[in-house]
Amino acid sequence: MMLRQEIERLEWDMLSAYAAKSGASRGRERPEEPCAVRTEFQRDRDRIIHSKAFRRLKHKTQVFIAPEGDHFRTRLTHTLEVSQIARTVARALRLNEDLTEAIALAHDLGHTPFGHAGEEALDQVFPQGFRHNQQSLRVVERLEEGTGLNLTWEVRDGVVNHTGPSKPATLEGQIVRIADRVAYINHDIDDALRGGIITPADLPVECLETLGIRHRERINNMVLDLIRSSDGEQEIRMSPGVQQATDVLRTFMFEHVYIGSRAKTEEGKAKRLVQELYGYYTANPDKLPPDKEGLVTTEGLERVVCDYIAGMTDNYAISLYQSIFVPKGFRD
Repeated sequence: MMLRQEIERLEWDMLSAYAAKSGASRGRERPEEPCAVRTEFQRDRDRIIHSKAFRRLKHKTQVFIAPEGDHFRTRLTHTLEVSQIARTVARALRLNEDLTEAIALAHDLGHTPFGHAGEEALDQVFPQGFRHNQQSLRVVERLEEGTGLNLTWEVRDGVVNHTGPSKPATLEGQIVRIADRVAYINHDIDDALRGGIITPADLPVECLETLGIRHRERINNMVLDLIRSSDGEQEIRMSPGVQQATDVLRTFMFEHVYIGSRAKTEEGKAKRLVQELYGYYTANPDKLPPDKEGLVTTEGLERVVCDYIAGMTDNYAISLYQSIFVPKGFRD
C-alpha cells in the first residue's frame, strides 16, 4: 500500500466523524494523478509554501507601515501565528490538521502592500471592488504561475470564506476563520504596546479578567475555550462569555489602534501611493511588465493593473513609485 493510501485510511479510523477526509475531497478544477506519498491536502499545503505569493508576505504590512524595529509583525508572521493556533485546535478536535494548515497558510495570499490601507485604496478605484479574501482565491486559482495552484475545493472554500458574510463549509475552514481573529487581536495588542500606541492600563479590564492579562495567557485561554466549546459539535465556536470578551477587545482595537491612532499616520500616504500607481498603469498600459501585456486582452486592463499592484510588497511598491514619480536627484 502506498503511504498516501495508509494516511487516508488512518484519517477515517482516527479523525472525528465531522472532519474533512482527504480521500473524500471534492477534488481539483483540473484533475491530477494522486501523489504516492502525500494526501491531497498535504500537496496543497506544500504548493502554497513554495509559491512566490507566500514568500512576498514577509514584506507586506500587518498593521504598522514601515515600522522601526525588528519585532513587529508582518503579513507572513501573522500567517504563521494563525497556522499555529489553527493546527492546535484542529488536532485537539481530531479534525484534519493538513487541511487546516493549508487554509491558514493561504488565507492572506491576496493581501495588498500596506495591509488594509492598500486594500481600501484598491477598493476605491477598481470598478469591481476589492476584497483581500477574494483576491487570495484569485491568486491560488488564476495568478500564481499563470495558471494558479489548482488546489482542492476544500482549501479554496476556506480561503475565500475566512472573512466576510459566509462561513466555510468545513470545520477546518471555520477554525481558521476564528484563529485569524484570535491571532490578530492578540499580536496587534502586542505590537501596539511595543510601539507605544497604547499602554497596558488602556486595555479593557473586564476583558483581561476573562481572557488573561498577558499575551500568552489570552491566546491560551481563547484556544482552550474554543476547543471545549466545539468538542463534538458541528460548528466551531467560543463560549458566550469568551466570545463577548473577544468582541469587546476587538472593538477596543478598532477604536484605539486600527482607526485614527499614531499607528495609522502614514496610511493616507500609502493609499495615495497605491492609487497613483493604479492611475499611472491604467493610463499607460505600455509601461506594464512584458508578462502582463498579453493578459490585458483576456482579463481587461483594470483587472491586470489591480492584480499587479495587489501582488506587490511594500518595498517594491515604494521603489516603483519613486522610479515613476520622483526625480532622480530627489531620491535618497
